[in-house]
Amino acid sequence: MGMPENTKGLILAMASSAFIGASFILKKKGLKRAGANGTRAGVGGHTYLLEPLWWAGMLTMIVGEIANFVAYVYAPAVLVTPLGALSIIVSAVLAHFLLKERIRKMGIVGCVSCIVGSVVIVIHAPQEHTPNSVQEIWTLATQPAFLIYVAAAMSIVLALILHFEARYGQTNILIYLAVCSFMGSLTVVSIKAVGIAIKLTLEGISQITYPQTWFFVTVVAICVITQLNYLNKALDTFNAAIVSPVYYVMFTTLTIIASAIMFKDWSGQNASSIASEISGFITVICGTIILHATREQEQAPAPGSPTWYVGGSSTKGVEDEYLINLRSSDYLVQ
Repeated sequence: MGMPENTKGLILAMASSAFIGASFILKKKGLKRAGANGTRAGVGGHTYLLEPLWWAGMLTMIVGEIANFVAYVYAPAVLVTPLGALSIIVSAVLAHFLLKERIRKMGIVGCVSCIVGSVVIVIHAPQEHTPNSVQEIWTLATQPAFLIYVAAAMSIVLALILHFEARYGQTNILIYLAVCSFMGSLTVVSIKAVGIAIKLTLEGISQITYPQTWFFVTVVAICVITQLNYLNKALDTFNAAIVSPVYYVMFTTLTIIASAIMFKDWSGQNASSIASEISGFITVICGTIILHATREQEQAPAPGSPTWYVGGSSTKGVEDEYLINLRSSDYLVQ
């Protein structure tokens, strides 16, 4: 008897989180090493392209994203998407040992919450029926309930881009992240469709000739480009420690909703199992927020060392940002 498809998806999702979490550490170490030997990436330098550690991090991230892509083929989004929080734990633990970024006690509580919530989700995750053709996926995508979701999502995205972005984009973090999250939810369901089409094609049932396959590929390309564009805007405008948990919560919630509507992930499950999955998801969300909120702040510099302030609040070191103010124990030069 072969391995259940949910188990395959679970293993791939966990492997993806491990690779992606490790990739952040490898890239950060590579960037630090490159910055010590040349111009930093943050000020326009590209010496990191010559750093093997940075490339190792990129390769690790690519492997993780591929594993995540394949995981959606075998398991429902309600199982795969929340497990992305495990990459935060991997990153935090590795940073503790390799980058000396200490995890506080509440950070450990956040890690444990993510793990407990993930276990609850895995135990109660629904078994998914895999479509037998891209035409079957197209039927799911054109059902009235999902079309209503798509129409609502695109209406909100267009309103945010055309009306609210210019007025509130620089002051309200939800503008950029709502665009990212709605487009991200459509990205996931489209990626799942493309992945299933590729899987069936490799099994000898070609899906390449169907126009629906190329429609889903086009949707993936448009959604990914838009999603990355607005995520970059959010990261450039707001603190990453705030962007990450808020984006995770919004993206995961909308992805689960979109997948549940299109693929009927909860069809056939009883109320107890659904409630348990939602409780597990909320636990993961709480753990993620706690972990981000308790990240150790930068060590205060010794008197007389060069520091400056960005946005009037956060303190940076010489290796982190442009020099704006020079502060010493005896004088201050603007």
